[in-house]
Amino acid sequence: MRRRSSSGAAGLLWPLLGAYLWASVVGYKPVIIVHGLFDSSGDFINLQRFINESHPGTNVTVIDLFDRGASLEPMWKQVEGFKAAIYPIMQNAADGVHFICYSQGGLVCRGILSTLSDHNVHSFISLSSPQAGQYGDTDYLKYLFPQFVKSNLYHLCYTALGQMISICNYWNDPHHRDLYVNSSDYLALLNSERSNPNSTEWKKNFLKIKKLVLIGGPDDGVITPWQSSQFGFYDDNETVVEMQHQDLYLRDVFGLKTLAARGDLILCSVPGVQHVWWHSNETVFHTCMEKWLV
Repeated sequence: MRRRSSSGAAGLLWPLLGAYLWASVVGYKPVIIVHGLFDSSGDFINLQRFINESHPGTNVTVIDLFDRGASLEPMWKQVEGFKAAIYPIMQNAADGVHFICYSQGGLVCRGILSTLSDHNVHSFISLSSPQAGQYGDTDYLKYLFPQFVKSNLYHLCYTALGQMISICNYWNDPHHRDLYVNSSDYLALLNSERSNPNSTEWKKNFLKIKKLVLIGGPDDGVITPWQSSQFGFYDDNETVVEMQHQDLYLRDVFGLKTLAARGDLILCSVPGVQHVWWHSNETVFHTCMEKWLV
């Protein structure tokens, strides 16, 4: 009886041991997750589980900074804070790391990738992030600014006071383009929509990534327009202009066109997913993320 019991235990242990040996041989790169507006690290338990089930032994770190209300801090402040927390992980990963950056976190990660000259990020997975900006009457907007609607929020956002609030750093009013370009301390600089003396260096840094994966979908309900998650955005008639026809793509201001030419720009659109469920949806993980986390 004892013999059978130990062999049964061994039978259970061998697959586990094999999986971890395989992980050490394959050498899955560490994954760093950056959360979005009003989130915290505890919201990403499902995503961590998906990663560990598909790639056993992967070191997954959800950065626990600027949680909940603190996520309203200015974007550049968040970039510096997240950068300080992430840099040691990069230094200890000789083969590089992967980024999964959700919602507002996707813009934080772009700031890190643009300004950190010696980053070693392979896959940058932007998970439903307003990469071309945000312009919509969402529940978030009503909660944060109950006295404003999208058409008049520019009165606050495009002021020095407004630029102290994260969402205003990427608020992109298509009807007040000049004000956005001249007032946005964050997104207009990242997109080189305003003259930026660091633009050449930032582009060089950003292009060190091996893959850019842009995930979004038509039922998101928060990112507005949803195509902003893939660098599409409104013209002044609120008609969506897809990424390939955007000036920032055509002029290749920070490397999108270069990534596309390299075959390293991946768009993954999934219908039926509401904004708060992107990081907990197993289909999204297997369809859009799993293959890039090796």
